[in-house]
Amino acid sequence: MRMQPLLNSRQMREADRRTIENGTPGFTLMLRAGEAAADAACRMLPQAGRVLVLCGPGNNGGDGFVAARILADRGHRVTVAAMKPVADLSGDAAEAGHLWGEAVCPLAAADPAGADLVVDALFGTGLARDLQGEVVEAIARVNGAGRPVLAIDVPSGIDADTGLVRGAAVKAERTVTFACRKPGHLLYPGRAHAGAVEVADIGVSCMGLDGPAVHANGPEIWLPAFPRIDPAGHKYDRGHALVLSGGPGHTGAARLAARGALRAGAGLVSVVTSARALAVNAAHLTAIMMRVCDDPDEFSDLLTDDRFNALALGPALGVGEATRRWVEAALEADRATVLDADALTSFSGMAEGFAALARAPREHPVVLTPHEGELRRLLAGPGEVSAEAREIAGRPSKLDRAVGLAAFANAIVVLKGADTVVASPEGSAVINENGSPYLGTAGSGDVLGGIVAGLMAQGMPGFEAAACAVWMHAEAGARFGPGLIAEDIPEGLPAVLRDLLG
Repeated sequence: MRMQPLLNSRQMREADRRTIENGTPGFTLMLRAGEAAADAACRMLPQAGRVLVLCGPGNNGGDGFVAARILADRGHRVTVAAMKPVADLSGDAAEAGHLWGEAVCPLAAADPAGADLVVDALFGTGLARDLQGEVVEAIARVNGAGRPVLAIDVPSGIDADTGLVRGAAVKAERTVTFACRKPGHLLYPGRAHAGAVEVADIGVSCMGLDGPAVHANGPEIWLPAFPRIDPAGHKYDRGHALVLSGGPGHTGAARLAARGALRAGAGLVSVVTSARALAVNAAHLTAIMMRVCDDPDEFSDLLTDDRFNALALGPALGVGEATRRWVEAALEADRATVLDADALTSFSGMAEGFAALARAPREHPVVLTPHEGELRRLLAGPGEVSAEAREIAGRPSKLDRAVGLAAFANAIVVLKGADTVVASPEGSAVINENGSPYLGTAGSGDVLGGIVAGLMAQGMPGFEAAACAVWMHAEAGARFGPGLIAEDIPEGLPAVLRDLLG
């Protein structure tokens, strides 16, 4: 298995520059890109048909002109519509326009409804502004025509770094990109606009580039660190995770998390419950044990036993000072810790105080698992929140928000959603892509936090545990499909683990 880097637009420009400096002319790269696009178009339209190629004013348009020439040579009836006349182009794009050598109609005259396939070569990774005017109108016609669309590099109007729509964006059935995928191919809404993405090797290397290391999440990232069971081992070798329960009437979330931790392989899992909630929890638990603690001081006493090596708290604990005290006790004990839900919201408007707790010198990792609302409440809630915290919360890119919170709190961040991002304090990150919309159900996030804790209880490093948990959680959900409820996710993990571990 090979890791799949995701290059931002700056890194892609640098990769192109290095390749050209090392002796491959830019026009050669354009010829290869155009040929890869033409090959992808022929797979979508295997019989000769009508192809409309939309060309922008830059290198993406140049790729389109090359693809148009090849498609015409292969027997397709090709129409090219361009934002600029060929005579007004420059550089490699001008050379590609002359290679096309036939009539070019203005973009405003393009008729996507009359095509069997539309090739979008208007704008690629270099787009740095919102689209407007005739381009927006042309994109609206393309999206309204109901014809299959192949996008070259990224769908025009999608920001390659953030996945956001810049004014308007083409909705493609497939995208062919070059060297590596970009974050915008995996982040929504870009993922929905890109369709199926294929990567063509045109001789540009993704290796050794400066900047943050961002990858698509997959087993190649974390499987080497996955805990293996020793044939001569026993349950005490695999850690003991503690999950804090809410009060009577609010106990289910902790049991879901505990089940996730146990199914993820933790040797022992206990729910920490108040005496008032003991009977409720006892009625539902079998393999999962219980420890009674009625306040954070008793919890601190419990944690003097270092056999309890992983903690998960937050779901259904309640919002307020009491929960903040539980969090403080957990962080002061310096265990591998997962903080979610109420454990984060209880610090709304207190981002600096929370970060000071998390940043304290510690040996074991802290993993935060917010959704977008919890991140905003933590970093930009009411109260004396610093400009730095508000700036992180206001970043347009989900990837940048996750990386920013990770650095701010010196913690691993799992920013949940259909395109979950896992980020480390050092700036590395993964974007998940195997999720399922059926995971959007009550309690799903509680199970995820428990899986993270269960993996860390077995000694898996925090970043790898978080990325692995996100992938396994998503895989279990995708395999189950319609009708999924949170209780089904832990029960789907054994099949996922069997396939992962062979």
